[in-house]
Amino acid sequence: MKSIFSKGVIKINIKNVILFLVVIALLVVVYHYLTRPRKTEPELPVVVVEPAKEDDVEIYGEYVGRIRAQQFVEVRARVEGYLESMLFAEGTYVKKNQTLFVINQDLYRAKVERAKAQLKKDQAQALKTKRDLERIKPLYELNAASLLDLDNATAASESALASVAMSQADLQQAELELGYTVVRSPIAGYISERNVDLGTLVGPGAKSLLSTIVKSDTVFVDFSMTALDYLKSRERNVTIGQQDATRSWQPNVTITLADNSIYSFRGFVDFADPQVDPETGTFSVRAEMPNPDRALLPGQFTKVKMLLDVRENAVVVPSKAVIIEKGGAHIYIMKKDFTVEKRFIELGPEFENSMVVERGLVAGEDIVVEGYHKLTPGTKVQLRVEN
Repeated sequence: MKSIFSKGVIKINIKNVILFLVVIALLVVVYHYLTRPRKTEPELPVVVVEPAKEDDVEIYGEYVGRIRAQQFVEVRARVEGYLESMLFAEGTYVKKNQTLFVINQDLYRAKVERAKAQLKKDQAQALKTKRDLERIKPLYELNAASLLDLDNATAASESALASVAMSQADLQQAELELGYTVVRSPIAGYISERNVDLGTLVGPGAKSLLSTIVKSDTVFVDFSMTALDYLKSRERNVTIGQQDATRSWQPNVTITLADNSIYSFRGFVDFADPQVDPETGTFSVRAEMPNPDRALLPGQFTKVKMLLDVRENAVVVPSKAVIIEKGGAHIYIMKKDFTVEKRFIELGPEFENSMVVERGLVAGEDIVVEGYHKLTPGTKVQLRVEN
């Protein structure tokens, strides 16, 4: 009885042990399944792309310019004398031929009267010698006067005529000097303050500069360009300083005033120096600028922005997308399968925050503008979704 019972207990214990081992095995399998290292997909680089654009690009150059009056005339005394009167208000607009100053005329009136008197005397003498000659000629033909008498009469007549011519020239000179005592404005413009006081001796032997007049309703803007600018313009068949009717645009300038405001009028380049200054490597350029409100003052410095070229239908990319290394400039292009290609390009001029691509890129291709620092050719990328 006891042995049978013992065998049953043994059988029961073996079953329990087997069941326990199975449970343990299952737990181990589940634990292994739950804790095994899982294979993760590699995270794709996130990039931002923009399509390459095609646009008409305006290329500008910036320079330092100086305003110059279109005409700047010094008003000077041409004859010597004491300044009697001033017939203008300083700093105002004067018309052409307007009387500005009057120099004492007494001496010059006396010279005119003397020249007139001398002219009358010489004319009377010329008339007498003419009559003498007319009387001698018939007598000579009748052998009543000698050839010597005729020659003397002819010489006296010609000498008297020469004296008349000299007196006429002296009178003309005296009248000119008298006219110079009234100083008139040679041009229309704004006049400066007077340089001499009334009662001062003026003229070539004293103070001759009386005032200055500036014509500034149109002004010139002078600035300098480099020889490289000239060569680049020639490459594009643009001759600085010359208008070209075949182009849809002309080289023009805008200027920035001292308060950083943009002047409302544009000027056009009308002159470029034909030679380069060997000391600075630059050449002078001049633009003509309207100045109806006198906002621009001669002598004023200003910033000049000049339109150098217009690239029509140029391929344009953001400057931040361009990578410049020793081997050249390149960008990353995203293909339709979201892989990237390293593309070497030839760059043109830079403007604002963009650059012109001369070769190596077609408008419409997707360019990586952000996130390209860790890219290599053939890398697959994902686009960043903008909120």
